[in-house]
Amino acid sequence: MKLTTLATLFAFSMTNLTATAQIATPQHLSDAHTMLRVNATERYLLLPVEEKEDIARVDIVCNNKVVKGFNVRLAVDKVDYLVPLDLSQFDKNLLLDVTFHGDRHKTGSVKEFSCWKEMKLSSTFDTSNRERFRPAYHHTPAWGWMNDPNGMFYKDGVWHLYFQFNPYGSQWENMTWGHSTSTDLVHWQMQDEAIAPDALGSIFSGSAVVDKQNTAGFGKDAIIAMYTSAGQHQTQSIAYSTDNGKTFTKYAGNPVLTYPAPDFRDPKVFWHEATKKWIVVLAVGQEVQFYSSKNLKEWSFESAFGKEYGNHDGVWECPDLLKMPQSDKWVLLLNINPGGPFGGSATQYFTGKFDGHKFVCDSKPSMTKWMDYGKDHYATVTFSNAPEGRLVALAWMSNWQYANQVPTKQFRSANSIARDLKLFEDAGESYLASVPSPELLAARGKQLKKPSSTCEIVIDLKGSASVELKNAKGEKVVMNYDEAARTFKMDRRQSGDCSFSEQFAAETVAPTHGSIRQLRIFIDKSSVEAFDSEGKMVMTNLVFPSDPYNQLKVKGGKAKIYEIK
Repeated sequence: MKLTTLATLFAFSMTNLTATAQIATPQHLSDAHTMLRVNATERYLLLPVEEKEDIARVDIVCNNKVVKGFNVRLAVDKVDYLVPLDLSQFDKNLLLDVTFHGDRHKTGSVKEFSCWKEMKLSSTFDTSNRERFRPAYHHTPAWGWMNDPNGMFYKDGVWHLYFQFNPYGSQWENMTWGHSTSTDLVHWQMQDEAIAPDALGSIFSGSAVVDKQNTAGFGKDAIIAMYTSAGQHQTQSIAYSTDNGKTFTKYAGNPVLTYPAPDFRDPKVFWHEATKKWIVVLAVGQEVQFYSSKNLKEWSFESAFGKEYGNHDGVWECPDLLKMPQSDKWVLLLNINPGGPFGGSATQYFTGKFDGHKFVCDSKPSMTKWMDYGKDHYATVTFSNAPEGRLVALAWMSNWQYANQVPTKQFRSANSIARDLKLFEDAGESYLASVPSPELLAARGKQLKKPSSTCEIVIDLKGSASVELKNAKGEKVVMNYDEAARTFKMDRRQSGDCSFSEQFAAETVAPTHGSIRQLRIFIDKSSVEAFDSEGKMVMTNLVFPSDPYNQLKVKGGKAKIYEIK
């Protein structure tokens, strides 16, 4: 991910820091409570974070009213990194009301915490990359935590990606919609936060559509986002944008949809042409529910699907329902955690028919189909309004077993490369193929003699084959294709740093649904994504080598290596 735009906007220099005189002496009222007055003479208050610490609650008070609140792991002993609190949204004189959680007796006196010494005002915030594992051509946030992709849509030549974002640390917390844009699905620019928590709760996953016919009354071609408000209960809300998704206004009548269940979330909205209605599919525990609406505000229950179908080893999340091009079939994407084929998170799917009211699966209830057989492919959803009727998907490239522990600090998590979806048949069953989007071909640069930390390897196979990626320290990823068994394996148990989680070291295995004639392998700093060129086999795995893999050994095929521009 190229961060040149943000780096230019927020280029940071120690000389830009103002005198700490604009931050008053903290008033420590107890071992767990501190108040701090700030004169907002600069745009940012830089908050020091120490990841091992318990969260502290920070309430921003202006004119005796709480105008914003969030959780942050304020530094006690040392500073892992800084995160920005944007002060431009508040009055000049602020009161920070800070409440600490956890056992303060283990950490010493609150007045000695390092956060008070290192907290600074600044006109800018540094987003230049400080992480050797940050991908070059996969989307990542400039800072902070990211998980599910949200609200993705295409309009006027721009791909809009929203995502679950924590602006105040690189672990899960403070769910907000972050926002990035791209014109080529390869190089991304991070934009301002799009939708922030409010009185109804944090902003969980959802979707966005282009309201071409002004059905909601917010204007022709307004962008309507539908998301889960995660408060005391999970309810569904909407917000609208009249500036192509840059900023959103929340609908005054929120929530627009409620249901008495603890897990009721992740709305995916689409227009159903045959019934002339909007359809939303929602994850509800271990089933999905379908609702219809004429205006995106008032919803009627249609049906439910899922009992006894597929995998039920975990909670169902982030559904998506797709009408397949040049086919009467539909595909229901359904992400599950835990329950993946190799532990933790994964994306299952169902093929069948949908008439605007009910989804009917065409497979046996006991059959489970996985979209990707790696350990790091979750929360997969597609872009709305994609050009030429394309179905373009992105996944969160991590796993809830270890997502908070992977060895990065400035940011955590990336998205998979973009994939175009289509159907294929094998032994009387319909399956979903995932092919690297054509924009990845356009990103190919010159041919290389050996692998680099950011490249694509194309291997023409003659039959069964083995592929080994290795560095000078002996760290390696080994892949094996068995044509007779119709399986593909990837072994990352010696790939580099696996120490942060017992669940990370693994070998993953996928069915190939026939012969593989060409492999396409995408390497990007901390990930390996392997595709049968026809998309019938896909495997996504994170890796954290101490040095880039610069050695390639192939048996049973001929390889070409391309840089990614």
